[in-house]
Amino acid sequence: MFTGIVEEIGQVQRIERGGRSALVVGCATVLGDTRIGDSIAVNGVCLTVASLGHGSFTANVQPVTARQSNLGGLRPGDPVNLERSLAAGQRMGGHYVQGHVDGTGQVVSTTGEGGSVVIRIAAPADVLRYVVERGYVSIDGASLTVVRLRPAGFDVSLVYHTQQTITLPARPAGAHVNIEVDVIGKYVERLVGQSAGGGVSLDLLRRNGFA
Repeated sequence: MFTGIVEEIGQVQRIERGGRSALVVGCATVLGDTRIGDSIAVNGVCLTVASLGHGSFTANVQPVTARQSNLGGLRPGDPVNLERSLAAGQRMGGHYVQGHVDGTGQVVSTTGEGGSVVIRIAAPADVLRYVVERGYVSIDGASLTVVRLRPAGFDVSLVYHTQQTITLPARPAGAHVNIEVDVIGKYVERLVGQSAGGGVSLDLLRRNGFA
């Protein structure tokens, strides 16, 4: 489990392809107390540390993960958002992020708005159905708030501090980004779908302020 608060921007050093594809990422902060077998979110994808080097870690990437996220398109030198898994008793600065990407979207535009930057993201319909205005969404592992919902996507707004600590502001139009929606919406949908058996109904959720 992660919080969506990016700890540092790492850099892809090497990509090993073949039967056991692996990603070697150069970094510093996330190596602090990391051991082999620990989880690190790379662009929002939960990966297991397979080995540690001097100023880097290596993680294996399954073919399905490479296909369903933007990890498959990474090249040496590319920057990536990094976050260690949440430790017990640690502050929850963002929201619960599982590191299980729901799909990829594309950067449509980046616009300055005062000291903030508004970034429009195009998203597939099966992902967009779970996105709500003022709700959370994880973009390349960064916990962000949806400021506007659109027919084919949504906008997020980045304050100055966030602009300096994640990769999204530098991504050009057309770039693919990993999207993970707030898992609560998926659980609610599942429960509503089972309401025919006398469980949770949409009417019940509305009466209690959840819909």
